[in-house]
Amino acid sequence: MSNENTRGNAPVGAGADRGRSPYNTGSGFRTGTGRGTTRRKEAERPRALTVFALVDLAALSLMFGAVIVGFGPVWGSLGYLLPAIGGAFVGLVVAWVGAWRRFPAVVVTAIAVVGYFLFGAAFAVPHTAIAGVVPSLDSLRELMLGSVEGWKRFITTAPPIQSFPDLGVIPFLLMLLVALIAGTIAWRAKHAVWAVVPVIVGLVGVILLGTVDVALPVVQGLVITIVALLWGAVRVMEARVGTHSITTASSEEATRRLRWYRVRTGATILAVAALAAGFTAPLLSDPDRTVLREEVRPPFDIHEYTSPLVGFRHYKKEVRDEEMFTISELPKNGRITIATLDQYDGVVYDASGDGGVTGVYTRVGDEIATTATGKPMSIDITVTGYRGVWVPEVGDLTGVSWKGANAEAQMEGSYYNDKTHTAITTAGIRPGDSYTLNTLVTEEPSEETLKKSKVDLDPELPPTDSRGMPQELPTKTVQFTGEETDAATKLFRIRDGLQADGFLSSGLEGEPLSRPGHSAERLNTLLAEEEMVGDDEQFAVALALMARQAGIPARVVMGFYPDKQSEYEEGKPWSVLGSDVHAWIEVPFEEYGWVPIDAVPEEKPQMQPQPESKEEPKPPVLQDPEPPEEPEHAKAGSVEDDDKEEAENEGFDWGLLGMILLAVGIPLLVIAGPIVAILAYKARRRTARRNAEQPADRISGGWYEVVDVVTDLGTSVPRGATRRESAGVIAGAHAVPSTLMLAHRADETVFGIHEPTPAEVDAFWAGVDELVGGLRSTVSTRQRVRAALSLRSIWVRVAERRRAQAVARATGTTKEK
Repeated sequence: MSNENTRGNAPVGAGADRGRSPYNTGSGFRTGTGRGTTRRKEAERPRALTVFALVDLAALSLMFGAVIVGFGPVWGSLGYLLPAIGGAFVGLVVAWVGAWRRFPAVVVTAIAVVGYFLFGAAFAVPHTAIAGVVPSLDSLRELMLGSVEGWKRFITTAPPIQSFPDLGVIPFLLMLLVALIAGTIAWRAKHAVWAVVPVIVGLVGVILLGTVDVALPVVQGLVITIVALLWGAVRVMEARVGTHSITTASSEEATRRLRWYRVRTGATILAVAALAAGFTAPLLSDPDRTVLREEVRPPFDIHEYTSPLVGFRHYKKEVRDEEMFTISELPKNGRITIATLDQYDGVVYDASGDGGVTGVYTRVGDEIATTATGKPMSIDITVTGYRGVWVPEVGDLTGVSWKGANAEAQMEGSYYNDKTHTAITTAGIRPGDSYTLNTLVTEEPSEETLKKSKVDLDPELPPTDSRGMPQELPTKTVQFTGEETDAATKLFRIRDGLQADGFLSSGLEGEPLSRPGHSAERLNTLLAEEEMVGDDEQFAVALALMARQAGIPARVVMGFYPDKQSEYEEGKPWSVLGSDVHAWIEVPFEEYGWVPIDAVPEEKPQMQPQPESKEEPKPPVLQDPEPPEEPEHAKAGSVEDDDKEEAENEGFDWGLLGMILLAVGIPLLVIAGPIVAILAYKARRRTARRNAEQPADRISGGWYEVVDVVTDLGTSVPRGATRRESAGVIAGAHAVPSTLMLAHRADETVFGIHEPTPAEVDAFWAGVDELVGGLRSTVSTRQRVRAALSLRSIWVRVAERRRAQAVARATGTTKEK
């Protein structure tokens, strides 16, 4: 038998005197309401020290594992396991210590903070720790910044993010918090099932921080559900068994068999349900899910960088013979993209990156997740003369690896827009740098194929204000397209028209004059000429704008590709010169996506500058100069007077006068401006009341003027008081009895049968002026000045107007009095 009797009462000192009968019914027994008298000895110990704590630990560990695997797609490798598992481990240890010692929440929180910084170096940012374990100053800095800014960087970095080890702070911190809260609830709360809530919150957090590509959603959900149900059933069964007050060897054995029977039965039922769910869940689940990186716009602002198209003529004219970079291999008919530009403001064609079809610029590393298809290639680029932040690239990037002394900064500042295939590094590119592109390339369709295809009209590019468009653009577009309705046909008709009427010139020696730029004025000049002269910059922008005028989505691309003058051999390294720069447009086709279209006309020999005449000019015949005529009405001394006046004008320092006026005028304006504004407003208010449209309103306005003057003098008139009540307050405060007489006159006039005559209005306002003068005479000059500049009456009227509008809205009326 146990030390408890059948009634749940234990003898006093039973633990010390085992010789006494446990069934002694003397007065030495305590009542069943005493502490712990109806429970077994295990109930007196903290749960963290019992064998059942291991069951809780196993259940929590399984559920944490299901949460942690959700980091796989966004991380791109198994590197997330160390920080995530480490965070869960630290959280569970802190929760166990707190449950063991029964520390209050403040102490547990403090221990968790210490554990975060002490173990975070080894688990989250080992690359900054001493020997990969001991925290350093860099480790503490990364952990502090990561806990605040890491969340933003985590969701604004393009996956996979394995190239950024500093982001390991996020899975470490998230799992530490989840494990700390769940473990504390499991080992300290009466209803341990609530520990599942932080686990579910952690799962949702991992989903939001992840990508649209799922990890093992069915497995994750089933593991958490099954383990939670089994664990909850075990906890409920333990609670029921723990209420028994008598334990014998046979009862303990029966309890043990019952416990395992229920566990096996529940596990079998849940396993069958899980098997069924595993087959049906993929059929019923929705593949689309919401993640933060798809909703949150990255903090990177592409508009901080100048459009590369602005410097197009610099490549064509100033560095045309200089080597920009060397590319190890260029795909057949391939193009090197500098930037894709999709927003025009009438001055510059720029990159927007506002989301949607324009994409967003996200931070990337040596691996970039993409859904594009194509032939994988690895391309090496060595920079020799190119400078800038825009990264020359080819195809759909799947990764960028930087090399050289500036590689770390270039990697940290790398951003990529997978919608426009535009890459940028905030650290900049300079001669001597090199990098490797991992990319996917596809073969572009032929022009004959495109003419038979359909243009995709769905993409919505940033709108352009019609006032920023060239004036000649609509007319020229209609001239080229005619009455054609098919989008593809209209596109190529516009292209053919530009090529037929255009002449290629970059303004070089021996070429026709051609101004740089692509503003609305420059394009208007181009389109207005019968012989349009320009280069890729003008013709590409003109084609893009004319296509958009015809309802066709189009964007401008600047980059490099070999032409007839280029020294390029397929399959061999190509040294790209400044003269190899080009600009073209891209148009979306339903089966092929965005496809490049060139608009550059071929050089035409008939458009050449006029040759200089070979005839030698004849020497001019010199003739004797005519003597100067005497000026009429010349006055003696007039020249000296003019010189004197000019000298006097030159001697006066107008700049000094301007500085003096600014130095004196600005302070005066700052000081006197508000004073003049207040006085002008009050004068205008008085005039408006005096000249109101209705005579009765003039009488009411006169009384309002009295109340406002008194309010500015410092006397508060109760809101909602009648004129007579207000007059009583004013007369008592300022000892002016005539206030009561004026209030009576106002009531008689406003509420009278007849409309007040102009003479009555004038007489009333004369009384108002007399009363106001009397009120002001009762105070000092200083108080009168303060009242004149006071804003109290203005704020009171504003408050009354707002209150009246609120009442009108509440009652459904719109007329204001």
